[in-house]
Amino acid sequence: MLSRQEALALVVALPNIKHRAILSLLYSTGLRLSEVLHLKPGDIDSGRGVLRVEQGKGKKSREVGITPSLIGLLRQYYRIYRPLVYLFEGRIPGRTYSATSVRRIVHKAAQCIGLGKRISVHTLRHSYASHMLEAGVNLKRLQMLLGHNSMKTTSGYLHLCDTTSEPLPDLLSGPDKPL
Repeated sequence: MLSRQEALALVVALPNIKHRAILSLLYSTGLRLSEVLHLKPGDIDSGRGVLRVEQGKGKKSREVGITPSLIGLLRQYYRIYRPLVYLFEGRIPGRTYSATSVRRIVHKAAQCIGLGKRISVHTLRHSYASHMLEAGVNLKRLQMLLGHNSMKTTSGYLHLCDTTSEPLPDLLSGPDKPL
């Protein structure tokens, strides 16, 4: 798991806006890698500050809150890249960005900030869940945000939490998220 400071440093470590948008989305929403890769521009409801996640584990759909700062970053990214089908596309327009490329982005960002521990894309999801619990989000709400079927899966994050932590930074604020 990453501390809040490590996670935020990781998110802003790379100058490429596409990489920053991917890392920001992974950490500030707790989405699975496959869910991020299958997002479409139309899944963003900036008026309500939510992201519709249609392609989840078990083909469930759910909504997760996104902050105005994340919406701004995604708009900036969109203006530059103009994706056709998926929010994050690879070199071939209309095709999803590769999971391998995202894994490389995470490792490159970790190297840039001198992170002395091995992390994966899923580390961002674990960090998000733990930080949300530390900020006081109730377990049932976190279960819904993460798209877990079982409360038992979500409760696995309880042992990782430090309930004496400071409130979450703006990157994690948004509808249904405490601040």
